[in-house]
Amino acid sequence: MEKIRLQKILSDSGICSRRKAEELISQGLVKVNGKTAKLGDKANDRDVIIVNGERVRYSKKRRKIYIMLNKPRGYVTTMSDELDRRCVTELLEGVEDRVYPVGRLDRNSEGLLLFTNDGKFANDIMHPSRHISKTYRVTVHSKITDEQIVALTEGVELDGRMTLPATVNVELDTPERSVMRITIREGRNRQIRRMCEAVGLEVVRLRRTSIGPVKLGMLKPGAWRELTAEELRALRNAIGKE
Repeated sequence: MEKIRLQKILSDSGICSRRKAEELISQGLVKVNGKTAKLGDKANDRDVIIVNGERVRYSKKRRKIYIMLNKPRGYVTTMSDELDRRCVTELLEGVEDRVYPVGRLDRNSEGLLLFTNDGKFANDIMHPSRHISKTYRVTVHSKITDEQIVALTEGVELDGRMTLPATVNVELDTPERSVMRITIREGRNRQIRRMCEAVGLEVVRLRRTSIGPVKLGMLKPGAWRELTAEELRALRNAIGKE
């Protein structure tokens, strides 16, 4: 059988994303046939691949799984946590195959989170060049001004770079709080919270409602379901277009 790069094997096996796999290899945490692997190494399903002491079960015939979860607040988007915090994977009861999250939501954020064991699909969704849209319902602890709306729409500076233009729709505007629906086409760390902070707004609730054409809908907090064929097709079309 033809050998392929280790990071693709780990990604396709649902161990982690391809980028994370490269980190594990660089850190010397991956072994192939008893030898510590290095970036660029290849393997196939006849080789014994060990990650952090656990053998990787790899097969090209493995069924691909695509899941959406309504993440509640209080869960971290990791496979495990050294601080013993609750992880989103604890909510995937009944999912027999190993899957990992596509992107992340911070501990205090909630809403739509995708999971898969399809490494290429995950990379396509997360890759900056794809500009897959993500929409959030954002509640802030004050009345929003026209100047703040314009700044969020046109972009603000984060880490020395301007954010891409965003779409901002105000759904509620009172002296005590405002509710906005914000759509962005990039995925920097804690981007929505930091954008709001940059214009003087304090976020009190943040919920992701859609990724590309896939919407959270009426899925209850903490519940999950597999994507429908139509949703998956729409996501693949969005990846191809954007």
